[in-house]
This record gives sequence, C-alpha cells and structure tokens, in this order.
Amino acid sequence: MTDLIQTIVARAKADKQRIVLPEGTEERTLKAADRLLADEVARLILIGDPDEIRSLAAGFGLEHIGKATLIDPKRHDRKQVYADLLLQLRRSKGMTPEKAAVLVEDPLYLACLMIKAGDADGEIAGAQNTTGNVLRPALQIIKTVPGISCVSGAFLMFLKDGTYGDGGILVFADCAVLPNPTASELAQIAVITAHTAKVLVGVEPRVAMLSFSTKGSASHEMVDRVVEATRLAREMQPELTIDGELQADAALVESVARKKAPGSAVAGKANVLVFPSLEVGNISYKLVQRLAGAEAVGPILQGMAAPVNDLSRGCSTDDIYKMVAIACNQAIGLKNN
Repeated sequence: MTDLIQTIVARAKADKQRIVLPEGTEERTLKAADRLLADEVARLILIGDPDEIRSLAAGFGLEHIGKATLIDPKRHDRKQVYADLLLQLRRSKGMTPEKAAVLVEDPLYLACLMIKAGDADGEIAGAQNTTGNVLRPALQIIKTVPGISCVSGAFLMFLKDGTYGDGGILVFADCAVLPNPTASELAQIAVITAHTAKVLVGVEPRVAMLSFSTKGSASHEMVDRVVEATRLAREMQPELTIDGELQADAALVESVARKKAPGSAVAGKANVLVFPSLEVGNISYKLVQRLAGAEAVGPILQGMAAPVNDLSRGCSTDDIYKMVAIACNQAIGLKNN
C-alpha cells in the first residue's frame, strides 16, 4: 500500500492541482492541509472565515496554512459571479436570485461553483457533512462526465496476499452510491472503474462482472442483467478487457477459472471487481477489510466531471491527506483523457 500511495503523491506533486476544502475550519482538515502544503502535494483552497482559520491553525501549531488560498464564503471578490452562475445553471429547476444569493454562501455549493467556473480542479469534503449534503451540489452543478449518467464509489483494496489482483491490489465498485444499478448503469460503472484503476493504480484493468453464476451455470434475471451489462460495457469501450458473468472465485483464482471459464482473458486474474448491487459491494469490501485484514482506501467517487470525494465523518487526518492526493490524480486523469 505504501508504495502505491507514495506513487500517487508523487504524481500529484509533479502536476499540482487546485483542490478546494469547504470544511476549512475543521481540525482534521486543517492538519491534513498543513501536511499537504508542507509536502507541496497540491494548491489548496480553504473555505471559511480567514481569521478563524488562522487562529485555529496557530492554536494547532500549524506552520504552512499561510500557503493556502483562504476564501470567506460571505465576502469575496467573485461572490456575485458564482451566484449568477448558479442561477444560470439551475434556473430551469426553480432557482431564483434570492435562493442563489443564499446558497452561494454555503461552502459545499461554493466549492462546486468554483470548480464549475474553472477556479478549482477538485473537492474533498465529508469530515463534517453527510454524503447527501456533499453530493447534492456536486450533481446539480458539476454533473457527470459525457457518456456517464451515474456516480459510483470505488475502493482501492490492498490485500496481504499478493497473489490476487496486481500484487495484492484490487479495485472494488460500486461500494458506496448506487443501490440497485440497471444493466446500463452497471456497464458505466465497469468502464469508469477501469479508468480509475488505470489512473490511480497504473495498471491495465481486467474487469470481472460478478454474479452468483459463471458463464451460464445458473439461470436468473439477476444473472441476465450482469450478462447484458458486460455486453453494453464492451460496446461502450471495445478495447476494454472485461468478462462476465463470473463468480468471485472464478474471477480471482486461476485453478478455478480453468474449470469454470476456460479461455477467459479475465477469469483467474481480475484486478477490477464490479459488484451487481451496492448491497453486495458494500458487504464484500467490509468483509475483505475485516476478515482478510485488507486496507481499504475510499470511497473514491467516479463519474463526476471533476473529482468530488466524500470522506467518512470518522476519517483521520491521514485519510484526508490520501484523498486529496487521489483527487489530484483523478483531475490529472480527466484532463488527459
């Protein structure tokens, strides 16, 4: 895990992105920001009362917060520009100048408006706010990348057993967002997770579309949906190495793959696992994390037109540090895509 995170941090340092932190007065966020600025990982924008931020930083003994751009959500030069942008984007949904004037002072809305206006490249939030509060303005303002209509959440899974995936690294999705994806949405999740694997892990993705059936061993509408999703993903990205439906053991264990899916380019050597529902994905990553002692980094939100990553409210300073570096890599990947 350490080697990959160091690589992700190094890539971020080499092409610094502008990452906005709307929870600018939150203790863990400030401490992570101080480390990130000291290490020159990103160009940070902290939203919050500048005097309060400086006072808190001094109280925590932080020495590098002065390198960040501090934005007071109630008083700054571009406030009206962002209010006008919000009105323009949401007028058809009932937005009024009065509502825009209020929402533009909300740090979560302001962060997304900064990204939409080209003044920032990505956002990290969630140490203080719920997932719904973080995602709502992102979906309203930043929206999804062309060709993708849904947002999903991936986890980088670092296993102690290096025989699985690529040296023990697997990418799991969707484990965080979409409860019951359609075949079309599953296909989109497969394509966007493959992109995440390529951008963050630096590997050629081998995507397994998981089910309780392997190549017709069971018959059910839930299996049919995975088969259809695999077909659609191939249509979306013909060069993608993908196969399904596969059971988990057929996807990961070569001896099983030879019996259940002979000739498959993915079976036995998958490094990306796409789960048929959020329920399965969420349970699976937590079981692997707890029972196999794997490290889980995420959720990494995928499908947005710019990186917006949601933290757990129980996150650590180190979690925030890693997620900012990951957001930088996502922003670089989107620009180079």
